[in-house]
Amino acid sequence: QLKVHGIEGLVLIGGDGTFRGAVNFFERHTIPAVGLPGTIDKDLAGTDFTIGFDTAVNTAVEAIDKIRDTAEAHDRLFIVELMGRDAGYIALHSGIACGAEDILIPETKTDIEEVLNRIDADERRKKAVHIIVVAEGDDFGGAKEVHERVAQRFPNLDVRSCVLGHIQRGGAPTCADRILASRLGHAAVNALRSGNTQVMLGVMNDKVVSTPFARVVKGNTPISDDLLEMIRVLSV
Repeated sequence: QLKVHGIEGLVLIGGDGTFRGAVNFFERHTIPAVGLPGTIDKDLAGTDFTIGFDTAVNTAVEAIDKIRDTAEAHDRLFIVELMGRDAGYIALHSGIACGAEDILIPETKTDIEEVLNRIDADERRKKAVHIIVVAEGDDFGGAKEVHERVAQRFPNLDVRSCVLGHIQRGGAPTCADRILASRLGHAAVNALRSGNTQVMLGVMNDKVVSTPFARVVKGNTPISDDLLEMIRVLSV
């Protein structure tokens, strides 16, 4: 149908599954294609940021800020579960931005006893608010599993959990996402015109770069040590 309608090239927006499909599609039909990274999870090799990630993080930040108001008013401990599949970038960025007391992500192994001990230390020094942000792909589990362990250890605490879910995937895009999408869309058209196809375009070190579809795999970029250190420092 693409050939029937005279379509000479495709711009594909998606994740690793989209680009794996593009490889197979091109082998069968030889339609030139350029890919753009469109996933809130920010889990693609070949780009520092993906279209949708910043919007999802800002949605989570707004929600957690509102949850903190309730936590302060009613002296409650909140566990907030965020999306990201098996990547913890949304949880990490939004947790740091909101000053979460703990952030549990799949990139680092969760020691639930250490989490409980930190809650105990906060309770001893009468800290009024305690918010734990957990990525849905964390190795220990999601909000439900963490909630059960916290409630078991601290039966007198008013523990609540909240799963933001698919609200993170919708809404008006942020300025950063609009600029990223526009920049990559412009680059995609130029790439098609110049014959630089069967690649995904991304931005690394503020420069547009291309990565062959075959090398665009779902892979988590290592979390920088300073971000991990900030989790502990900022929660004090």
